This record gives sequence, structure tokens and C-alpha cells, in this order.
Amino acid sequence: MKYRPIDSQLFVHHRERLRALLPPKSLVILHANDVPSTNADGTARFRQNSDLFFLSGVDQEETVLILFPDAPDEKHREMLFVRETNDHIKVWEGAKLTKDQATEVSGINEVHWLEEFSKHFRMLMIQADTVYLNTNEHPRAEIHAESREMRFVHECQRAYPLHRYERLAPLISGLRQIKQPQEIDLIKEACEITKKGFLRLLSFVKPGVGEWEIEAELAHEFLRHRSNHFAYEPIIASGVGSCALHYLSNDQVCQDGEVLLLDVAAEYANYNSDLTRTIPVNGKFTDRQRQVYDAVLRVFRQAVSWMQPGTVIKPYQEEVGKLVEAELIELGLLDADEVKDQDPDKPLYKKYFMHGTAHHLGLDVHDVGDTWRPMEPGMVFTCEPGIYVPDEGFGIRLENDILITDTGNIDLMESIPIEADEIESLMRQG
Repeated sequence: MKYRPIDSQLFVHHRERLRALLPPKSLVILHANDVPSTNADGTARFRQNSDLFFLSGVDQEETVLILFPDAPDEKHREMLFVRETNDHIKVWEGAKLTKDQATEVSGINEVHWLEEFSKHFRMLMIQADTVYLNTNEHPRAEIHAESREMRFVHECQRAYPLHRYERLAPLISGLRQIKQPQEIDLIKEACEITKKGFLRLLSFVKPGVGEWEIEAELAHEFLRHRSNHFAYEPIIASGVGSCALHYLSNDQVCQDGEVLLLDVAAEYANYNSDLTRTIPVNGKFTDRQRQVYDAVLRVFRQAVSWMQPGTVIKPYQEEVGKLVEAELIELGLLDADEVKDQDPDKPLYKKYFMHGTAHHLGLDVHDVGDTWRPMEPGMVFTCEPGIYVPDEGFGIRLENDILITDTGNIDLMESIPIEADEIESLMRQG
């Protein structure tokens, strides 16, 4: 991996937190993600199962983690199974983790080769009463292919139908929402890499530049600072493309007088950042673009101030919607009388601001989390209001990453330029 080694005590601590939630004689099993196939003999980039990484730090395919805190034999209380390097693997893929390296990464002393898993697994299942298996329970997930974990769930329940089975996802989701100091440092590193990429663009963007060229500049900057890849598919949307929330084509030429919406960010050590900025292609917002920009920025500032311990996402987002509604009236995009008579279940502002304002951030960009759980110290959220006016050919969105603390919040991207005057000034210098 490109990132620097992570202190294994982080993962030791995560496992301790999980053990404290388990009833007696519980067995926990997690599997690595599959290496996804594409076409012919091709494969896509491997991305580790976030929950397995959270508990072990192992960033390698075909890995299995077993936790059995009440195992009679101490050696069976934490077991890691990894892929053994053979001559073929060494030539075609390069060496995999040795047992000693896997221990160094994870803090787990009992490391075995994967082919030994079945033998140990049967013995442990016979000793356990409750089995915790993992599945993807993210509410926005659209799952069309059976994962390695789901295949194991079916195999396990078929072979051992009389055990008591429980869902691991709610337990890990609850733990992952509260970031530990070392995790926050990794997210900060991702934010810092993202900042470097954005500053590079301010001196690069101009009329005639292709969106794909901007993507290449970001990829260069991210990789040179040890990011494995973009945190998510980059949105580099000029002109009316800035009104498409998940515009991914990145194939247009930026034109004079347009805005460029950049929803682009780096990951670092599997932890993610999430940034959106909207800049003028020629370095100067038009009067109308500046009106809308300033309106979104006002909403952003107020929305961030509301991100405090005890805030609940669902009602919070409704209040942010009211802020946008007031700005849209001032901009002449909504009629105040029509707003008074609107259906409260179908607010008119959603024509111009149709997405949520905040989501959890961490090992996944749209990280696991309960939107009805009040904000707590250690949680990290995005704040991303926007106003999109396709009839006028542009949209504005602004987004930073916010850490909740005991005394309020910390903007992890506070040092990344967001004021229109500062952005214009930096673009002139370029």
C-alpha cells in the first residue's frame, strides 16, 4: 500500500470495543471483499471490506478474521487467516503478507494460512453458541451481486443450521461512527492531500481546458502524496453539467463564463475526505453566479454552526432546507406567496436543492451511521448545501468535512479556500 504504516494499536482497540458488546460464547467471522472481475480475464481495483479493515488493518484479499473472546484456548480468541505466497503468486502478483507482517499490521499473534481456515472453523463453531456474521446494511446500498461474505453466510447457515445467528453490522456501525484520534488524523491527512489537489487546480483551470485534464492534474497530485486513489469517482462538471449531482463524464471543454463544480477528494489509508468547490472557469464569477454562490455560502456557514453534539440529522436537514428556501426567494427563484401555500411534504425548494446536507464520513465516503442518532464527539460529517439552476446553466455546491467535538465542531477543511474573493484572487495569481 502507498500509505505509511498504521500503528496496530488502533485495530487492537477497535477489537476491544467490539468484544465489550458481545454476549458470552460469541463467535465473530469477517471476510475480505472479492477482487471484482470486469471483462475477459480483467479485474477491477481491490478495495478491502471496511469492517475487516476496521478490526484488523489488513489490506489484502482472501483474508478472514475470527474473534472468539470466550474460547477455552487463548490461541483461538483472535485468529487471522491470510493468503500464503507461493512461487506462482510471487511471480505474477508479488509476495503477500507473511505471518509476521500480518501480526505487525493487525496486532493479532495467531496468524494462519487461509487453507487452514476450515479445520479451525469447525472446531470453533462447535464451541460457540452465538455466531455473528457480517453483511452490508447501508440503507443506500444497491446490491446486485453476491459478495464473499454473503456466500459464507449461506454456507455457514447450511452447515450449522441450529446455531443462533446475529447481525454484526449494527454493532460495527455503532463503533465506526465514533472516530478515534488516530482515525481522525488519517482523515485529516486525506483532507490535506485534497487541499493540495484543489490549490493546484486554481492555477490550472482556464477557458479551453478539458474536464479530463483537470481530473489528470488531481490524480497526479493525489498519488504523489500517497493516496491510493480518489475517494470516489471525481465529479468535474462545467457549465450546465454542474446541475447534474453525479456527473461523471468529465469529457467537456470548460468554456469562458461558465462555472466549474468540483466534487473531488482523496482517500488516505482507506479513510476518506469529501470536498466540493465551485469556481469560475475564467477566474471571475458573473454577478448572477456570485449572487447564488454567496447564498450557498451563507447557508453553508449557518449549517456548519448547527452541527453540535445532540443535533439529529433528519430535523437538521429540514432546517437547512428552510435556509435554502429563504435564499431562493431572495434570488427570485421562488415566490414567497407560493411557498406559504406549498405542500409541506413537497417543499418547493427541492426543485433547486434536491439532496441532503450531511452524511457520515470515514472508511466509506457515505459512511455507516444512523441518521436518527444524535451527533456525538468523534463523529465526522460532511456539510454540503447547494443551489442548482439549470435554466441559467449553472449550479453551485460547497462542501467541507466537519468533526464533532465536546465543545462544538472543527472544520477539517477550514484552510481550503471557500470565499469567492479568495478563489478569484488565487486564480488571478495563477
